[in-house]
Amino acid sequence: MEGTNRSVVSEFMFVGLTNSWKMQVLLFVFASVFYMASMMGNSLIIFTVASDPHLHSLMYFLLANLSFIDLGVSCVTCPKMIYDLFRKHKVISFRGCITQIFFIHVIGGVEVVLLIGMAYDRYVAICKPLHYLTIMNAKMCIFILVSAWVVGLMHSLVQFVYIVNLPFCGPNILDSFYCDLPRFIRLACVDTNQLELMVSANSGFISVGSFFILVISYIVIIVTVQKHSSSGSSKALSTLSAHISVVVLFFGPLIFVYTWPSPSTHLDKYLAIFDAVGTPFLNPVIYTLRNQDMKTAMKRVCRQLLKYGKIS
Repeated sequence: MEGTNRSVVSEFMFVGLTNSWKMQVLLFVFASVFYMASMMGNSLIIFTVASDPHLHSLMYFLLANLSFIDLGVSCVTCPKMIYDLFRKHKVISFRGCITQIFFIHVIGGVEVVLLIGMAYDRYVAICKPLHYLTIMNAKMCIFILVSAWVVGLMHSLVQFVYIVNLPFCGPNILDSFYCDLPRFIRLACVDTNQLELMVSANSGFISVGSFFILVISYIVIIVTVQKHSSSGSSKALSTLSAHISVVVLFFGPLIFVYTWPSPSTHLDKYLAIFDAVGTPFLNPVIYTLRNQDMKTAMKRVCRQLLKYGKIS
């Protein structure tokens, strides 16, 4: 192993999504529109929460941070995917591939904790409203945010230290449009069965475990409220439906990629497209359309921006 410790592969080539010209045009339009919409939507949410004093609470603080993470999701894979759609040779450097994998898992880990934090915020707000301001204070905001980044970094670093020195001396073709960890490690010139098991256990355990934690927490909230009043249950269900939708959209593709024993290559790719392009756009749409305070604040901010634009 000492003689083959260093990689001789300097770049990787993506197979891409399709060779059909019509499908390439369709995917280009779809990805470009959703990418621009997600960048604008998430940026508007961050600006609205930061500038409106009425939204300076933990729930909106977490929502702004989720939007910031969604900006990262959009930027890590989407621009290169759009750029590569019409290129014959879709390549990425070895360092670029490693960097992409690192940030994908950092962002994924951070988003998982933020979603759990948002679920806890809703639990306290609905089930313990009299203690909400006491429990969900500034210290709790900082704790959740720091925990999210620590978990994200640790989750990514645990895998990064194992893959960064893998020897790559032969095949360099990735049947994907971005550097995903399972396909990447299969190209190494050593037996990677144990490493693949570790990756599946790490990412799979986090995704499946967090998904069930969130589902159970939402069930507890609904059951708790239902015991007190049927009207309250209806209101709670309406509030939580947005959170549940985001959780399903985020965790569905992750669970499929990291826990399904023999995933379909085509289905795997298109789920990855949805996760990279669709989810960052749908998150702000789902949360803002379900939240009257957020819609009102965004309208107010847009009116102010238009007013300043006319003055200037």
